[in-house]
Amino acid sequence: MAQGPRPSRPRVIVTRALPESIEARMAELFDAATNPGDVALTRDQLAAAMADCDVFVPTVTDRIDAALIQAAPDRLRLIANYGAGVGHIDLKAARERGITVTNTPGVLTEDTADMALALILAVPRRLVEGDELVRQGAWKGWAPTSMRGHRIGGKKLGILGMGRIGQAVALRARAFGLQIHYHNRHRLPQVLEAQLGATWHGELDSMLEASDILTIHTPHTGTTSGLIDARRLDLLGPKGWLINTARGEIVDNEAMIAALTEGRIAGAGLDVYVGEPAVDPRLIALDNVVLLPHLGSATFEGREDMGVKVIANIRAWSDGHRPPDQVLDGWV
Repeated sequence: MAQGPRPSRPRVIVTRALPESIEARMAELFDAATNPGDVALTRDQLAAAMADCDVFVPTVTDRIDAALIQAAPDRLRLIANYGAGVGHIDLKAARERGITVTNTPGVLTEDTADMALALILAVPRRLVEGDELVRQGAWKGWAPTSMRGHRIGGKKLGILGMGRIGQAVALRARAFGLQIHYHNRHRLPQVLEAQLGATWHGELDSMLEASDILTIHTPHTGTTSGLIDARRLDLLGPKGWLINTARGEIVDNEAMIAALTEGRIAGAGLDVYVGEPAVDPRLIALDNVVLLPHLGSATFEGREDMGVKVIANIRAWSDGHRPPDQVLDGWV
C-alpha cells in the first residue's frame, strides 16, 4: 500500500457506541462517525465502513478477517481497536496491506483481575446458587450440611499467562491464601516471582497437574486456540475449577461441556464464550457453572480509559508518529 501524507483530521468510523465523553472528544478532533444505535454491524456494513474511512475503530464484536482487509481501499491506514485483545483482527492480512493496528493494553488490568478473582471465589463457594436459592424462596434456613462449597485458602491457583493481568490476579489471590503457580512463554525475573510467591512451570501440563484452579490470561492467537482441550482438562481433574476471562476460543468448548457434565472437572466460571453473545444452552443448564456477560472490562473507568487510548493512538498516527499501542508481529 502506498504511504502518502496522513490527514490532519482523519475520517474515523467507530462500530459501536462509546462513552459520551469519548465520542464528544472524537468529534472535536476527527471527522468521526459513531454508531448511536449500538447494534453490531453486519459484514456488509463493516465492509462499507472500512471503505469510507482513514481510521477504523472496531471492537471485539467485529470480525475483521483477511477478506475484509484485502477488499478495503488504500485510504484505510489504521485499525485502532477499542479493546486489548486483537484475536478478531487478521493481523497478518493487515500487515501485508500496510495497515497499522493498535489496541488498548494496560487500562483493563485491574478490572479484569477483579473479575477473575470474583469468579475464583464465586464458583467453589457456590455464590450464584445461593443467590438463586434465596430469590426463589427455597431457602429453609441455616443447616450444617446445606450449600457447602470449598475453601479457597491453601488451594493451588494455576495462572495461564503471567502478563499484566496474570500478575494482578496473583497479587489478589495471595491475599486469599492461594498458592500461585504459573505457565508463561518466558519465566519472570526471580525478584518478581518472589514478590508474587509464584512457582513457574515450563510445561503447561505440569502446571495443570499441580493446580486446583486454572485461570486463563493469555491472548487468543493461532497457537492458543483450543489450547485447553479434553486431555488438559483431565489433567486439571475432577476437583479442579476452570476460570476464563480471556477469550472463549482458548478452551475447546465441546471438551469443556463434556468435562463439566461428566464431573471430570468440578466447575467453571466464564465471562467469555465461543460465538458470543450466543451461549451454549448446555452451559446454561449446568448448576456448576457461573456465567457472566463479558463483564471483564465493564467499569465506567475502564471503558473511558480505553477510549482515551484509542484517541491517543489515532492522534499519534495522524501526526506521523508511531502509535504508542501499535500491535507488533508477535501477536500473529
